[in-house]
Amino acid sequence: MAQAQTTADDAALLAAFAAGDRQAALVLTQRLTPRVMGQAYRMLGNRAEAEDVTQEAMMRLWKIAPDWQAERAQVTTWLYRVVANLCTDRLRKSGRGVALDAIAEPEDDAPSAADGLQTQARAAALQAALADLPDRQAQAVALRHLEELGNPRIAEIMDTNVRTVESLIARGKRALMAKLSGRKSELGYDDDTG
Repeated sequence: MAQAQTTADDAALLAAFAAGDRQAALVLTQRLTPRVMGQAYRMLGNRAEAEDVTQEAMMRLWKIAPDWQAERAQVTTWLYRVVANLCTDRLRKSGRGVALDAIAEPEDDAPSAADGLQTQARAAALQAALADLPDRQAQAVALRHLEELGNPRIAEIMDTNVRTVESLIARGKRALMAKLSGRKSELGYDDDTG
């Protein structure tokens, strides 16, 4: 129910912006920007590039606002697709040269500095392994396990079917496990359950 309400609210806010309501744009920006930024950062691994992509995606949203057809797609679905395309374009143009020196900030509730460094090392290792996957596998894995979206929603975003999404996620997870299995000890997964 809350998901349907948010979706309706997104479309209503976009329509209100198209009709001249600047407050609607502010509310929609505050709601969507963190999601867009998160997706772009996970795909690119570089905060500055993710900010550029976020800004470009939001600008595109504002440009299409007058022509928005709510029955064709959800606002967030359209935005995820735009962000994925913008990121993929950047990755292709740069030869997939993802900057790995952009390490995520430590979490505020980290119990110790060592745990924070371990978390950063794991995030960097995951980012590097994701960057080595084929684009569509990386996107599917990130949307499922990092954005926590369901497979039907991912299929809609990626403009494919659920079976293809399931296959992309399964192949992506196997590839990630293979890439990271030799680094278990280094990443603090010394036991056989990690």
